[in-house]
Amino acid sequence: MMFGSRRRARIEAALERSLEALPADVPDRILRAARDGALGGGKRLRPHLTVAAYDELGGAAGGGLPDAIFDLGAAVETIHAYSLIHDDLPCMDDAPLRRGRPTVHRAHGVRSATIAGAVLIPWSAARAHGAALALGRSPAQARQIAHALLEAAGPHGMIGGQALDLEAEGKSLSEAGLARLHGLKTGALLTAALDVGALAADATPRRRRAVVAFGRSLGLAFQVMDDVLDATGSAETLGKKPSDAALAKSTYVLLLGVEGARERAATLARDAVHALDRAELAAPGLRELARFVVERER
Repeated sequence: MMFGSRRRARIEAALERSLEALPADVPDRILRAARDGALGGGKRLRPHLTVAAYDELGGAAGGGLPDAIFDLGAAVETIHAYSLIHDDLPCMDDAPLRRGRPTVHRAHGVRSATIAGAVLIPWSAARAHGAALALGRSPAQARQIAHALLEAAGPHGMIGGQALDLEAEGKSLSEAGLARLHGLKTGALLTAALDVGALAADATPRRRRAVVAFGRSLGLAFQVMDDVLDATGSAETLGKKPSDAALAKSTYVLLLGVEGARERAATLARDAVHALDRAELAAPGLRELARFVVERER
């Protein structure tokens, strides 16, 4: 099973390795904040996607999965951790709670949280590069993998999406506007998680394009369901504050209603699976992840 305890344990171990390997000259207060942000729980969807893409596109070649592919998945997750640390800052969403725990800036201070998030960006790229080399990729391929990860984190990805998100507060966006915003803020890294897994597996261009198309649809489905859960769940259930409504953000629920948003997420998940069908990829693990995205309760 894609979310089996063994695979999850290997992802957590890889995250521990990454944080333990941070340079010794990083101050302890920054290390503590970075560890809190990266190791404080979560679904670990992005490293699961990286490992699944590598596995199901032939990276393991009939053998067991090496530690290095989990290290690559952990690099994607630490980029995600940086984005959450910064997203929660007072100058952004000013969130007091995430995953049922105080946010990093509440626990460690705004300065430490800000620096810790920044530290995780180049560190994630360095870890991704090293993991790619350990998986047998050439130096050029390793650079391509690190570049794909940083591209998803930058102005054409998460940072650009966050800027659009801040500008959109108090405004009513169209569905096209929402799709653009979330395609950058959420979808870019989900897609990159699959792309770097495919690159690590040395997949054919056709198969790589298929998982990238899968990721784009899946990333949007994930955000639509986030909007549904934000509108229907409590802070205690979801483990986070504030809600999108409290921040006056446009959501798919406001545009489509709860049931309409659920239907849109299901359609997007089907689109993701059809991308695999067109490339004749069985990829049962990726199909399972598509089901998880629309059936999850938090």
